[in-house]
Amino acid sequence: MGFGNQSESFVEKKSPRKKKDGGNEEEEEEETGCWVRLRFMGSCMSSRSRVDNSLSGRTATPYAESKPEKEKSRDQQVVSVSSTTTTSNAETASSTPKYSEELKVASQLRKFTFIDLKLATRNFRPESLLGEGGFGCVFKGWIEENGTAPVKPGTGLTVAVKTLNVEGLQGHKEWLAEVDFLGNLPHPNLVKLVGYCIEDDHRLLVYEFMPRGSLENHLFRRSLPLPWSIRMKVALGAAKGLAFLHEEAQRPVIYRDFKTSNILLDADYNAKLSDFGLAKDGPEGDKSHVSTRVMGTYGYAAPEYVMTGHLTSKSDVYSFGVVLLEMLTGRRSMDKNRPNGEHNLVEWARPHLGDKRSFFRILDPRLEGHFSIKGAQKAAQLAAQCLSRDPKARPRMSEVVETLKPLPNLKDMASSSYYFQTMQSDRVRLLNITNLTHHRNQEQKNHRLHWRIEAEKLHRQWTTVCR
Repeated sequence: MGFGNQSESFVEKKSPRKKKDGGNEEEEEEETGCWVRLRFMGSCMSSRSRVDNSLSGRTATPYAESKPEKEKSRDQQVVSVSSTTTTSNAETASSTPKYSEELKVASQLRKFTFIDLKLATRNFRPESLLGEGGFGCVFKGWIEENGTAPVKPGTGLTVAVKTLNVEGLQGHKEWLAEVDFLGNLPHPNLVKLVGYCIEDDHRLLVYEFMPRGSLENHLFRRSLPLPWSIRMKVALGAAKGLAFLHEEAQRPVIYRDFKTSNILLDADYNAKLSDFGLAKDGPEGDKSHVSTRVMGTYGYAAPEYVMTGHLTSKSDVYSFGVVLLEMLTGRRSMDKNRPNGEHNLVEWARPHLGDKRSFFRILDPRLEGHFSIKGAQKAAQLAAQCLSRDPKARPRMSEVVETLKPLPNLKDMASSSYYFQTMQSDRVRLLNITNLTHHRNQEQKNHRLHWRIEAEKLHRQWTTVCR
């Protein structure tokens, strides 16, 4: 879920209700802020909440990330939950003895009061809403550059304030994971956690504001296509973030939910990973994997992880391959609106990735030839390696970074290539032949229908004469 300025509003706004007799101003604000009482920081889950299906066929768990109505079922959370382990967030919170004992945070994080963040976001009003997810709502706010006090909108430091929805999928445990990982893992390609608030029922996180929103928005919701060089720049930045988690952090971390909506972009299109609620410490010592419940997002999760629950860094590498494929093709990992055989992006594209000639056919047509031929070939080969069915055959993320480094700067544009122009001509010719064939078939069909109607008329007239 992005913490950026997303012009395509994620959440439909409702008009404020009138203040009832005997009510106070605080109660009126509670009814307008993200449709719910501010005391519980809102259940920002609208009627467009998506139902997440378990790949194992067990209990389905709801997950919400506000999107346009027509796209509400595009992404589905993969959550295997047994009935004996399923608990509400409220129960989890009430059963936690002392949150302060669990909270281990870096000293540089700022500790906010709830009233400070309430004022910084203008009372969590809908106009400040950036988006929502399984954790809760994300609001835009303004605070002091080096402090915690709220300031006038447009001044000071712009931040994204994420609130815990006590009735949502993710709860206190995921909140702690966010603070633990992001609070202790500073890196240019991980979104910066500014601070947190833990006060009564309130759990809030304060992040740096990412003005260009998520990669998902740029790939799938905006009318203008993301340029090739920027796509490769974003891929490189995201790869550096994963490589840091896997190979450079003091303790290895498996991200577990790598997808386009969790890749945020700053003003210069530098990619940063966000949402560490599902992250896990990687295996240490002689252990080869971590055994967990299967959680993630349908279409991105590695097949061996889905089948066994064995989580390794190569699970993240597979997810990176899916995202890289989305960037190459301009298609979502799962899209039921596509023709049969094209719903699953990986299965549709896999046969073309190793073919130097046919892989051009799966590239995003909106690029219109404005991409590097060598770069596209290298990226397609890399995606194929990351998506290998054998986890051991997948590259390490540091190797992925080295492969991607030169790609943003390659200048051999396909639009000026004789081969690409020939291929485009062949594609147009094939399209014209297909349209002509369809037109002729339709004419023949109409012709046959016409004579059948005429024959039926003659038959009825002859039957009437015979009588």
